[in-house]
Amino acid sequence: MAIRILDKASGAYLGDISQEDLRLMVDQFEEESSTDQDYFIDAMTIDILHQAGASDRLLNLLREVVGTSEGVDIRWEES
Repeated sequence: MAIRILDKASGAYLGDISQEDLRLMVDQFEEESSTDQDYFIDAMTIDILHQAGASDRLLNLLREVVGTSEGVDIRWEES
């Protein structure tokens, strides 16, 4: 089952990631609650994921989403 990544503010679809990529993100980041499904992603976040062994697919998607901004809030959902 793929995991859909969405822009938290607009709900716009950004891309899909694997279950393994999601597990890596959950393991690396602090959730505010057991139902937390959103993350703030910036260049430093992408570096942390890279060092943790994130897939090229995840890293490329996040780099594209962040672009030249200071960061973006994303959320995930199972599709």
